[in-house]
Amino acid sequence: MADNESPAVTYGSYLQVDRLLELQQPRSDEHDEILFIVIHQVYELWFKELLHEVDRVMQLLRDDQGDRAQHTLKRVLTILKVLVAQVDILETMTPLEFLTFRNRLAAASGFQSDQFRQLEFVLGAKSSASIERFGTGTRARAALETRWAGPTLWDAFLHYLKREGYEIPAPHLSRDVTMAVESSDEIQQVLIKVYRTDPRNAELCERLVDLDEGMQEWRYRHVKMVERTIGMKPGTGGSAGAEYLRTTLAKPAFPDLWEIRASL
Repeated sequence: MADNESPAVTYGSYLQVDRLLELQQPRSDEHDEILFIVIHQVYELWFKELLHEVDRVMQLLRDDQGDRAQHTLKRVLTILKVLVAQVDILETMTPLEFLTFRNRLAAASGFQSDQFRQLEFVLGAKSSASIERFGTGTRARAALETRWAGPTLWDAFLHYLKREGYEIPAPHLSRDVTMAVESSDEIQQVLIKVYRTDPRNAELCERLVDLDEGMQEWRYRHVKMVERTIGMKPGTGGSAGAEYLRTTLAKPAFPDLWEIRASL
């Protein structure tokens, strides 16, 4: 090979397979710990991709490309189905099999998944307490602080509807994006008009409903998996486990899209 030639790109080098396979470092010799690690590492990779795709949806909405945003949302929904399906794999591990290595997790907890918290933030469920779990100057904290200060997907959607000619009240376009999205009679009237007169954007609304439902489905399966594995025991890292996870159910990201169902 000449000095100025680059090594040939192979499957292994492009995907960094050697480095990838070194990332599974069980803390015990128990058979099922490797499954636990792989599943959660794969979740983190999917969370990275979900954030990448949701950011793309928001940019497409800012560029007034609603059709392409809808296409990207379909990809997001497909990924969410994969996340739910992975719970089935975790549930092949019995409670006793999990207990063989659970104490090795020490303070490690799903609460410490900053990428999932980022996903919650971009969908409107922002929490300053989530930021405080990460040390100052860390990648995770910097990412969460950026998401905290940034607009949500719902904000991008409302601005898109405004540019589509709908009368979105000014306070909703300049709201404090760190606050939770609250249901609004004014926005609901706009959405009813969209559904009744604008099939293209009504389809976009339905993809947002699908996204909301997909997130709730993943939360539900996660709760039931935790209950099935450890019952009502506290979670690792001092978390409340299933008791806390139950409180996250039935909290829609886009409440107005649900409220209008009885009026259509």
